[in-house]
Amino acid sequence: MSATFRGWLLDLYEDAADGLRLWIISEEGERLCLKQPMPITFYAAGEPEQLRALWKFLRKQPGVLSLSRETRRDVFLPESIPVLQAVIDNPIRQTRLFRDVQKQFPHLTYYDSDISVTTRHSAVWGTFPMAFCEFEVDEGDSLQSLRVLNTRWDLSPVFPVFRTLTIEPDCDPVRGTPKTLKLHFQQRQKSLCLDDAAELISRLNGILDEFDPDFILTQWGDNWLIPELLKLSEQAGETLHLNRDRDRDVRWQKELTYFSYGQIIYRAEEAHLFGRCHIDQRNAMMWKDYGLDGVLESARVTAQSIERAARVSPGSGISAMQMLTALEHQILVPWHKQQVEEFKNGMDLIHRDRGGLIYQPIVGLHSDVGQIDFISMYPAIIIKGNISPEVPLPDGIIPASEELGVVPLTLKPLYEKRVALKLNQANLRKGDPLAKRDSARASALKWLLVVCFGFLGYKNARFGRIEAHEAVTNGGREVLIRAKEIAESMGFEVLHLFVDALWLKKPGAVNKRDFQDVLNEITEQTGLGVSLDGVYRWVAFLPSRADSRVPVANRYFGVFQDGSSKVRGIEVRRRDT
Repeated sequence: MSATFRGWLLDLYEDAADGLRLWIISEEGERLCLKQPMPITFYAAGEPEQLRALWKFLRKQPGVLSLSRETRRDVFLPESIPVLQAVIDNPIRQTRLFRDVQKQFPHLTYYDSDISVTTRHSAVWGTFPMAFCEFEVDEGDSLQSLRVLNTRWDLSPVFPVFRTLTIEPDCDPVRGTPKTLKLHFQQRQKSLCLDDAAELISRLNGILDEFDPDFILTQWGDNWLIPELLKLSEQAGETLHLNRDRDRDVRWQKELTYFSYGQIIYRAEEAHLFGRCHIDQRNAMMWKDYGLDGVLESARVTAQSIERAARVSPGSGISAMQMLTALEHQILVPWHKQQVEEFKNGMDLIHRDRGGLIYQPIVGLHSDVGQIDFISMYPAIIIKGNISPEVPLPDGIIPASEELGVVPLTLKPLYEKRVALKLNQANLRKGDPLAKRDSARASALKWLLVVCFGFLGYKNARFGRIEAHEAVTNGGREVLIRAKEIAESMGFEVLHLFVDALWLKKPGAVNKRDFQDVLNEITEQTGLGVSLDGVYRWVAFLPSRADSRVPVANRYFGVFQDGSSKVRGIEVRRRDT
């Protein structure tokens, strides 16, 4: 006999026996584990002889539900291509099988082969972390039907009451030896001594079992706390109940070192839990920028698990969103991108590879100056110009094709949601409790939009293409020049242009009303949103230290009419000095 209830999807992950396990927070506050079968499909393309050999290999493997010849679309090819479609009964089996397949048949091209199960689930059922759903289950807790009742793009999502447990040592374990752990939950605080392993694990298990947290927030949790607790648990001879799913051990993600924007960045190994979420606040990528509210928003729109959304870069979030868009539109997601940059001669490079427009500032101290910013200029140009690797590229921002490509399809709802959130924030009263939450959510969306342009030109991005990247900067230059001409025609002096911002001067322009007409005209003629960052009492643009006659872009300081200051490009602000 089946039962129906409603609740929020907290976590889902692969299981060798059940296919998937889903953890739900019901409307009544229960934490429930459901089971769901999850067949996985991947594709292979290549020479017919190689595909036939793969077909013979796969049909002998356990768990292969079906093999068929299909036609699918690769965004980097002009026509749809014939592919071998393989449907495997279980995500874990598919991962293991594909490892063998790509070793034995390295010359084939593979698609949809390494996509996360959360992205696949979202593509099929429309789910995402904290989706509010209606579930129908049988007596064995197997999911019979699933209906999502909200969307990733809701402006005011409703959440259940979360249970959050915070754990941190009494000192930095790199600089000293912690003696106690400090725990915070239900407005209570406890200290647990690290000297007695048996007592510590027993008391911690008591808290985990009684309080049953949804989130465990830690300091140094990945690289010290959880490894230390597991070591003490082994010493005490008692299993530590970190996971809600008692069939699972902690899952470890390898440590990582990479180079980004002139910095070598190290990320410690990650401890992931099953049935609840662990976030090490010191190992979470953007925690200082937007905290848990921003993490939940990022997980929501990218359809990544909450633990993953907290730890990976915004670029990984955009990549996940693009893969989801591709799956929803039956577009193949390449396993390894194989496209290279088109050949360009010297004149092509001079014409096309120019980056954003910079108009050097007029050195000196200026008053009656307003700073105008385009709102998420590059994402807006990608959407308006329909810039994507698989569609004809525009000359400027007039689209060459009416059918939206994968990249603008992905960005459009994201951009619209951020703009709507910013408008909502502007209408909130000072001190409104929603203001802080919405600010964090808008920040999470901002970072996804910030990286989408760079990701479009990244050589390893699955839906990246350098020519599309160049088309965006071309559109940006055209829009900024048009804005400059509009401002000058309305009597403003242009002091400085920098990629997506203008500094305009006009005697007597001392408040927002004095700039409203030029804002409206720029929006009207370019089709892109602009905002007034502020009106300066005064602003100073600085010369080069090597030659005082030479201005330097984006190095200035000034004071707004409200008394707040803004500093860019000098020692008090820079982080590389």
